[in-house]
Amino acid sequence: MRILLTGGSGRLGRSVAATLAARGHDVTSADLAPADTGPGVRSHTLDLLDESAREDLFAQVRPEAVVHLAGIAVPFARPDTEILDINTRLAWGVLAAAVRHGARSAVAASSPTVFGYGTAAWRPRYLPLDEKHPTAPRHSYGLSKVIIEETARTLARAEDAGCTLTCVRPGYVIAPEEWAGAPTQQGHTVAERLRDPELSAAALFNYVDARDAAELFALLAERPDLAATGGAYHAVAEDALALAPLAELLPRYHPGAAGPASALTGRRSAFSSALAAERLGWRAQRTWRTELVETVSEGG
Repeated sequence: MRILLTGGSGRLGRSVAATLAARGHDVTSADLAPADTGPGVRSHTLDLLDESAREDLFAQVRPEAVVHLAGIAVPFARPDTEILDINTRLAWGVLAAAVRHGARSAVAASSPTVFGYGTAAWRPRYLPLDEKHPTAPRHSYGLSKVIIEETARTLARAEDAGCTLTCVRPGYVIAPEEWAGAPTQQGHTVAERLRDPELSAAALFNYVDARDAAELFALLAERPDLAATGGAYHAVAEDALALAPLAELLPRYHPGAAGPASALTGRRSAFSSALAAERLGWRAQRTWRTELVETVSEGG
């Protein structure tokens, strides 16, 4: 397939580009930053908010599928109004262009932050969180992701062009080099996140290997017949990024979640990716226990 990937230079984008190319697709990456995308991927440097440049790109590539990752990827990285403006305008522009130019599928990156966790007052209705749990974002980044999901649903309702529009909510993305000790997007290492639970507590100890998340984006691009248009899918490892069970850790950092957290015994994550497993046969294959180079033990 001819696949247009936006945001191919990012920590997730690099793995998505490599995965799509390895699966035999004709991949074009478009990003503000030059992308070292590796073999089999063409790279275009442009501002996707420039309507003329975006239209020229779509006309040139004629994508059969679009994977949209471009945008501000970290909460609080920019002023709130910029995050909301850039992320939502990018999503509308790219997804609407995908429909208009005849793509069969378009999948956009959302985020688990749509649930609004991160404060001591947060009270989930149940755990683990699945796609049916109500969203309630608490910052502009999470709100932008809710709007991206609604953009996909709106275009799916408004257009009858045969394009299946879906979203993926990847967990805290860990790139391959970060398992070997490279800093994560917060500046500390994976081993440090394990040793100090407070570092991962704000994200409910969730994570996903970038290569595993890339597989779900690829499946949704390739098999739109398996997905419900307008749907969102979690891409989170089933094994929490923690040395102790979340039934013990979550009440310490999220007192409002103490009741529902009692279900998270053993290695269970605070998120369920069962829908992706049921619809697309996707499960995260890599965990910190199999990938982390440094040995980490509780208290060590």
